Amino acid sequence: MDELILVGVDGSDTARAAARRAAELAAKTGAALHIVTAFEKHETASVGVGSDRTAIGVAEEARALAEGVADELRTLTPLVTAGAAQGTPQDVLLDEAERRGATLIVVGNRRMQGIRRVLGSVANTVAHHAPCDVYVVKTV
Repeated sequence: MDELILVGVDGSDTARAAARRAAELAAKTGAALHIVTAFEKHETASVGVGSDRTAIGVAEEARALAEGVADELRTLTPLVTAGAAQGTPQDVLLDEAERRGATLIVVGNRRMQGIRRVLGSVANTVAHHAPCDVYVVKTV
């Protein structure tokens, strides 16, 4: 079975640090890397100047974010894919890991301190419900 590392990004510095660590791990192990961005709803926004308007969907925006991070990380490891999926970040990571047969999920430790640690975080939820190993990157 081929190794696959999965990491989620949301545009934050914490997520980028986790993605970079995931790419480093992929490069060292020869694993493929998949980057995913979660989005809550299928919405469309109209952007532009004056009468020159374009409709941009949230799904396309999320995919573009994941693709942008993937492009940055291809300098570290060549086997990088990217995508976007609807749902909460933790649900998307868990579903994608199951669907793709991921061998490792990489998450950042944001919101794992203080009261938020008790109330939950993406990393805590993923660590408790993942179908594979989870690597928590110290990003804060």
